[in-house]
Amino acid sequence: MTGPGGVLVPATAGGREGLAALLRAPGQALIALDFDGTLAPIVADPAEARALPEAVAALRSLAPLVGTLAVITGRPAPVAVEYGSLDTVPGIVVLGHYGRQRWHDGVLTAPPPAPGLATARERVPALLAAAGAPPGTWVEDKEDAVAVHTRRTADPAAALDLIRLPLIDLAERTGLVAEPGRLVIELRPAGADKGQALADLVRERTPSALMFCGDDLGDRPAFQAIARLRAAGRPGIAVCSASAEVSELSGEADLVVDGPQGVAALLGWLVGQIGARQSRSW
Repeated sequence: MTGPGGVLVPATAGGREGLAALLRAPGQALIALDFDGTLAPIVADPAEARALPEAVAALRSLAPLVGTLAVITGRPAPVAVEYGSLDTVPGIVVLGHYGRQRWHDGVLTAPPPAPGLATARERVPALLAAAGAPPGTWVEDKEDAVAVHTRRTADPAAALDLIRLPLIDLAERTGLVAEPGRLVIELRPAGADKGQALADLVRERTPSALMFCGDDLGDRPAFQAIARLRAAGRPGIAVCSASAEVSELSGEADLVVDGPQGVAALLGWLVGQIGARQSRSW
């Protein structure tokens, strides 16, 4: 929502307080973002996803202005770095696999794969065949997770409904969790989500205020973390990169923007606002 003079006005009081606190002390703030659907448009083949150049340029401009920049994604961290040209953003922290992987200044740290993941990976093809998954259903091996997509099928929503319960059952039998997303169900290790990853980063960096931008159901835990942190006294704002596919997340956001293009515009707006405030202070 834009107010007089092009100023962004979040829809909630908490969001307005969070944005104001971020702009008051950007050098102590944390800005974290999802990758797919937030920095990069959703595409039929995840291997073809790339962050919008204007978003990456805005991140590079923000890097010296804010305390911490981070990307929190379900992708492997090195893939997000490559597809987002994030190695060109000084100091950015990339948390992959919902926080299980960390990339920072070219160094990657990661735990060993979950024990049940290999079993799930082996069983998924037979499970899909038994469930009658239609042509176009395909499996993406994400190293630390297995994702089953239906976007390429004739009726993606119906195909997702068809495979949902069998995949949930497989996740339970292999000690994993079944995470729903935009026409995808992902089997991944329990105990890792974007809310926990965001909360851990806040404990590490102790920002005075924070912002998280996301678009999908997998980003809901990060929105919930923002709410908990605000209740504990730390200002924050949750931003939804809106899409018709996951409309319910918009209702949980403090500020809604129009997809990745809107996120890029928001980042650019922040660069301008922070720069203008710093110029006035000189």
